[in-house]
Amino acid sequence: MAKKRAFAAIAGVYALGTVVARRRGYPMGGRVIVRCREGHLFTTIWVPGASAKSLRLGWWRFQRCPVGEHWSIVTPVKASSLTEDERRTAGEHRDIAIP
Repeated sequence: MAKKRAFAAIAGVYALGTVVARRRGYPMGGRVIVRCREGHLFTTIWVPGASAKSLRLGWWRFQRCPVGEHWSIVTPVKASSLTEDERRTAGEHRDIAIP
């Protein structure tokens, strides 16, 4: 019974986090623009609660940056907060096509 409660609590936290992030304007599924710690912008497939190419750390992910060719913590970026040039640059740099 305790395992079921723990699982339900974790699932609830993920669901609430996804709803809050979407309401704040962050995309939470499909191709998403992300920024690494060095400031590079690129697109990645972002599936809430799932990842095969990265290590999930709550809101952040530790994955390879295809721009700087290094490993870094990445976070989603609101596309509306970027300039047209930044969105274009992010679209030109994509990581591998698995979540």
